[in-house]
Amino acid sequence: MDIRFSGFGGQGIIKSGTLIGKAASLYDDKFATMTQNFGPEARGGACSAQLVISEKPVLYPYIVRPEILVSMSQEAYEKFLDDLVPNGILLIDSDLVKPHNIRKDVNMYSISSTRIAEEMGNRIFANVVMVGFFTAITNIVEPDAVKKALPGSVPERFIDKNIEAFNKGYQYGIDILEKTKTKQKKKKEKTEA
Repeated sequence: MDIRFSGFGGQGIIKSGTLIGKAASLYDDKFATMTQNFGPEARGGACSAQLVISEKPVLYPYIVRPEILVSMSQEAYEKFLDDLVPNGILLIDSDLVKPHNIRKDVNMYSISSTRIAEEMGNRIFANVVMVGFFTAITNIVEPDAVKKALPGSVPERFIDKNIEAFNKGYQYGIDILEKTKTKQKKKKEKTEA
């Protein structure tokens, strides 16, 4: 699975990729590689983390067209949307990304990860809220694997807050999937009637 986390420097984009890669490779019996890209400015400039997760050893660590795109800034959305494969998954932070020109073959899901993090007391947790949402929507790594990957990835004093942030994003994703299933079921029943 080819995945791109994108946003701007200072949002924890690289940390998100590292966290999912660590969860997959150390706690979920998968293989993972990650490459990263920063704009000319470290903070505030565009950045992305490209992650390849597989059941087999990864022979080529770079991605050209992601199957999953996570965008946490408008600039990242604009820059990377066209690279998404047909029927790809797009996850956005609805507080910071205003989607437009979305192809019909893109499956988009949104969460207010920045607002949720601010309600927790600090927007610094927005990336982990998004990681929880990503985990629920994509089902690529087990939620427990991501939680096990948190120690050593975030400061020790913030582990509980990061677990809370992950759980909020994960539950939001589960709720979205449930609503989507209900809508699809109703639509199917209407067409069959």
